[in-house]
Amino acid sequence: MKSLITNFRTLPSSKLLNNKPLQKFCEYLITFFCIITLNFFLPRLLPGDPFTFLTGEADEVTVAYTEEQLSRYKAYFGLDKPLSAQYTDYLVNLLHGYIGYSLYYNEDVLVLLGKRSVWTISLVVVSLLISCMLGIILGSISAWNRNNSIDRFLYFSMIGFSEIPVFLIGLALLFAGAAWLGWFPLSGGMSIFVSFATPVHKALDLVHHAMLPVITLVLARLSGFYMISRSSMLTVLSKDYMRTARGKGLSHSRILFVHALRNAAIPVITRVFLSLGTVFSGAILVENVFNYPGVGQLMRESVMMRDYILIQGIFLFFAVSVLTMNLIADILYKKLDPRVT
Repeated sequence: MKSLITNFRTLPSSKLLNNKPLQKFCEYLITFFCIITLNFFLPRLLPGDPFTFLTGEADEVTVAYTEEQLSRYKAYFGLDKPLSAQYTDYLVNLLHGYIGYSLYYNEDVLVLLGKRSVWTISLVVVSLLISCMLGIILGSISAWNRNNSIDRFLYFSMIGFSEIPVFLIGLALLFAGAAWLGWFPLSGGMSIFVSFATPVHKALDLVHHAMLPVITLVLARLSGFYMISRSSMLTVLSKDYMRTARGKGLSHSRILFVHALRNAAIPVITRVFLSLGTVFSGAILVENVFNYPGVGQLMRESVMMRDYILIQGIFLFFAVSVLTMNLIADILYKKLDPRVT
């Protein structure tokens, strides 16, 4: 035993303390544990009771159960146990891959999330890609034309957009594009009670309903990608090899989009994954503005009905999504820039 302790003490401390992958794994593990703990306790701090809201409207309290019925339902769902016992059951179920059963929808939470997350993920991915590409293009053009009228117009326009809350952008587009001009539907994800002739017609209807939510998210995220792209491009354009490229007589577009953009893209790509959390939070607001049938609308309904188990599942979905994207951002950043350790 003494020899084992001696051998452990003689191990290089750098191997134990400077193991970056192990440190990163521990950080994510601790973060995830804190999230699922808050995920369990915060919904239970809400006033009211899930069974009180089951037969009432969202803005009223209606009790339709006897005390005996309430006791039976709470015992069935395990809500009569102490919080510590409920928390232990919650952790054990998570380890077995079981999130829970919705009290309001009478359906497995994982099934509900599977149905609704398709709508939300589609909005987030499409809007993120469009805002990223537009931000890179506009940021590159602005950096190339630094301090002239194009740069000033783009810069102050993006500053203005960055100060507008996403729900106000959504309300403005809803009023202008749907209520006033009538170009887009007022709400929903697709037309109801309609028989589509072909899958193409159905796809076009889905795109038509998703246009305003996507445009809203694009406008809300565009300024962030523009700013980081402009800053990164200005740094790259000041390098010696860019002056060499100009001296060779290469065209402006080739210098900008081939030589400069390749080196300026690293922070922009990292920003794509790190911004996922804010895009998801924006999607929650946008879905409620446009009554879009995604996870954001489901979260509002679950909070109004005090559906603890469904709230836990939704928060867990967002937490896992954001942590996964942050992990991918860390890995990609190291691959794209070998100088990062």
